[in-house]
Amino acid sequence: MVVECFRKLGVDTVFGYPGGAILPLYDALHESGIEHILTRHEQAAIHAAEGYARATGKVGTVIATSGPGATNLVTGIADACLDSVPVVILTGQVATGMLGKDAFQEADVIGITLPITKHNVQVRRAEDLPRILHEAYHIASTGRPGPVLIDLPKDISTQRAEYREPGPISLRGYQPNTEPNALQLERIRCAIAEAKRPLLYIGGGVICAEAAGETLRLAETAGIPVVSTLMGLGAFPPDHPLYFGMLGMHGTYAANMATYHCDLLIALGVRFDDRVTGKLERFSPHSRKVHIDIDPAEIGKNLPIEFPMVADVKKALRTLLERCPEPDASAWVEQVSAWHREYPLGYTQDLEGPLKPQYVIDLLSRMTNGEALVTTEVGQHQMWAAHFYRARHPRSFISSGGLGTMGFGFPAAMGVQIAKPEATVVCIAGDASFQMNIQELQTISERNLPVKVFVLNNGFLGMVRQWQEMFYENRLSESRIGSPDFVKVAEAYGVRGWRATTAQEAEEAMAQALAHPGPAVVDFQVAEGENVFPMVPPGKGNVDMLVRGWEE
Repeated sequence: MVVECFRKLGVDTVFGYPGGAILPLYDALHESGIEHILTRHEQAAIHAAEGYARATGKVGTVIATSGPGATNLVTGIADACLDSVPVVILTGQVATGMLGKDAFQEADVIGITLPITKHNVQVRRAEDLPRILHEAYHIASTGRPGPVLIDLPKDISTQRAEYREPGPISLRGYQPNTEPNALQLERIRCAIAEAKRPLLYIGGGVICAEAAGETLRLAETAGIPVVSTLMGLGAFPPDHPLYFGMLGMHGTYAANMATYHCDLLIALGVRFDDRVTGKLERFSPHSRKVHIDIDPAEIGKNLPIEFPMVADVKKALRTLLERCPEPDASAWVEQVSAWHREYPLGYTQDLEGPLKPQYVIDLLSRMTNGEALVTTEVGQHQMWAAHFYRARHPRSFISSGGLGTMGFGFPAAMGVQIAKPEATVVCIAGDASFQMNIQELQTISERNLPVKVFVLNNGFLGMVRQWQEMFYENRLSESRIGSPDFVKVAEAYGVRGWRATTAQEAEEAMAQALAHPGPAVVDFQVAEGENVFPMVPPGKGNVDMLVRGWEE
């Protein structure tokens, strides 16, 4: 039944790790023709499925066994939930007669994952499986996307029952609204027309809704500056004169100043999270706010919204563009441009001096012309990647935003590469994050997946060290981290490895790794004391950002 549903739902690739309680499903998969990607850890399986989903917009599929197999998925499920990633997870479970008796490898995965799934269900009758599976993929991929978990007791998975094709899906308690309200849209149109200092604030919802084209048209037609969240990177052309980068804790000076001083903030597919807003009382205090989002729970959750709209962003913008307002914002655009010129992002790389991490990422952006599909781990390198890798397309910059999951980027890159076999896929990693799922070198090696892992190796938990230096009187408590010889580790797995310590070596190693037809690891040994700027100190407003950094 599961295999037949996979075929009808267009599922051709699944990620997973077998175990006793899920063996009946693995037996059915054996000659099914559905590709199964065996990772070396369940956490890697779900991050790979996330990468597959984020790169394509399709639902990623994960399979794991009961107990530790299921609990090892929890981090990835929470990650997918916070970042609105459509994944369906099938977990094995002990037989129904053993539930609640602390049987071998039993865990209440329904209870554990209830707060971090869009929906979860335990199958109690084999004949319900086709309906449950079709509903799961529908729920995961519609409205605000998210993870759905199906728990499958072993005795249910060995039952025989008649397969019945599910009919049209109609869930009385789940009817996402996608259509924009005409009256509210007219109010938004008038607000934009009246604004003197409008600003577009775009997030991952623009990418989920495939609304990048409409967002560009609105910005250009109305002449409105644009800033992005981390999850929105790639949704707007990075070199466009109306684009001023990422806002928030490590946002650009221009983006944060524009957000603070604008008189109309037009928020598209965002959730006003704390990394963006800083101190709420000081976030865009002079503006009226438009918020268009598919999820009604996000409207007004953190800030009062004068012009709320629950709708699909693409549909709302298409209707708005039928009579696009054109505010007189030319002086405002010049002001934001002046802020951009005053404090641009930058770094100084001495050709004979220590290798700067910013240089490595800038080099990657130039070598690939922003056309590679990039995943990141989490930490300083993630913020430098957001600043200096100029992603040119939606779904080409893939990072763990809401949960900030170290260990995400490398397995996510595997999923991206499997989804896009012809693409150049690069994981930008830190030396600490890479070690959290380093065992997946075996997966890329045996499948000859040409994923490139570029490790910015500074010998520290870099972001932790930065906070300790700036806010804890430089008490470096447990932030220095030892690393193996990454080149030797890569070679032990059958993966090509390079090392670079200077700018010239970095250029040569990167060129060779990108040209290599198989998987590759490059250990870039970068300056250990480099910090990420701009930075908003904790408890401060974004306008209070510290811009000290590379220019000094």
